[in-house]
Amino acid sequence: MSSNTSPVILGKNDFRLLKQFASNFSDSPAASEMSLAYELNRAIVVEDDQLPEDSIRLNSQVKVLELTTNREMEFSIVMPNLADIKQQKISILTPMGAALIGLCKGETVEWKMPAGIRKLKILDVRSA
Repeated sequence: MSSNTSPVILGKNDFRLLKQFASNFSDSPAASEMSLAYELNRAIVVEDDQLPEDSIRLNSQVKVLELTTNREMEFSIVMPNLADIKQQKISILTPMGAALIGLCKGETVEWKMPAGIRKLKILDVRSA
């Protein structure tokens, strides 16, 4: 469950790609709040050149602070076939990837994981 009230802002190209991809993995149109489909359903879609520079999109390099542990992490959010934890590339299908896509530097997101609530603050975003 993502409890972020910030809008999800996606460029048309990422939205089309992710919407098509998510439809293959969603059991129902009313997808769970931990899913990519849920985030896509609440997204504001803009022209790619209208995206805020610091918004998280596919292949963005993201630096976050986990507020519970005060631990910083850096990774890229990628399509599942490119995911590789050793190269710090996480899949858009992971709960963290889905929760972060479309958000901007400075925003905070929290969501329910099997091990409890995770809360992240976005410290930096660099586009690929």
